[in-house]
Amino acid sequence: MIDLSTTYLGLQLRTPLVASASPLSQEIDGIRRLEDAGASAVVLYSLFEEQLRQETYELEHHLAEGTNSFAEAASFFPQPDEFRTGPEEYLNHIFRARKAVSVPIIASLNGTSLGGWTRYANLIEQAGANALECNIYSIPTDPNLTSSAVEEQYLDILRAVKSAVSIPVAVKVSPFFSNMANMAKRFDDAGAHGLVLFNRFYQPDINLDELEIQPNVLLSTPQALRLPLTWIGILFGRIRANLAATSGVHGPEDVVKLLMAGADVTMLCSTLLRNGIGHLTHIEAGLLKWMEEHEYESVRQMKGSMSQIRCPNPSAFERAQYMKAVKGVQHVNLTSREAWRILSGS
Repeated sequence: MIDLSTTYLGLQLRTPLVASASPLSQEIDGIRRLEDAGASAVVLYSLFEEQLRQETYELEHHLAEGTNSFAEAASFFPQPDEFRTGPEEYLNHIFRARKAVSVPIIASLNGTSLGGWTRYANLIEQAGANALECNIYSIPTDPNLTSSAVEEQYLDILRAVKSAVSIPVAVKVSPFFSNMANMAKRFDDAGAHGLVLFNRFYQPDINLDELEIQPNVLLSTPQALRLPLTWIGILFGRIRANLAATSGVHGPEDVVKLLMAGADVTMLCSTLLRNGIGHLTHIEAGLLKWMEEHEYESVRQMKGSMSQIRCPNPSAFERAQYMKAVKGVQHVNLTSREAWRILSGS
């Protein structure tokens, strides 16, 4: 019998198919449906520190409004820091999810300050999360801020969270570092149990009718697979942290490729939003079929078999392969616009 089991963040998972953070986990019923369809773990939607701050500010405003009219009014209410505000709904959601399903529940936190990261990480652990994914989403806009300073901010967040909790901690980051390989090693040295590759930046768009900047969220396509596949293939065997692939995972073939590159788990979001939660069942069946046809007995046997350190041609992950790709386009009868679209991956 084919063994699909894998280990991620110290958690024994039935398969490498994990539901990543998305609106699908906002309701307990959705989490149950993800488990029933085959998700081996569920990453909850992210808890944002800015949202918590706003809720606290609004509560303070409404409590304080008009109290100066009566001298004794200030004693009617406890101080704002005594109120259970902000994360309670999210923490309760973690607690209820743990009770509702048997698969691990991984919380997702997106903070803005070291104090916020550590405070909410600690509360998330107390609520019963099996692990924590630090979703570090930051776009440096200060031209005086150096790359080394930006990198140190990321590491400071990881160290602070690690000091506040005892549950496993993964870091979800973008690929935009001057040396991603070195940054991955530094995360590993700082104690990250896993790296989630990669966070997708949602660049804004311009509404020409309203003349306003507006968010523009686009679901990923299978072409987005290339970036996590490349870096997982490079990092496999070079760091101790688990490697999770996210973005571009749409079908069973995508899962196979990422496992062979070295991923411990593959995270799915866009394909489930587009095709429905039941698509998980199709992906698992397709993975089993491919492994049976190619005589693989386990995920463990597949993992990393096509990584850079095990690949007969390690340069396939480096500059030599880029040159071959560019030269290959010259032999295809394409317009200049089509050629650029292929090379840019758009």
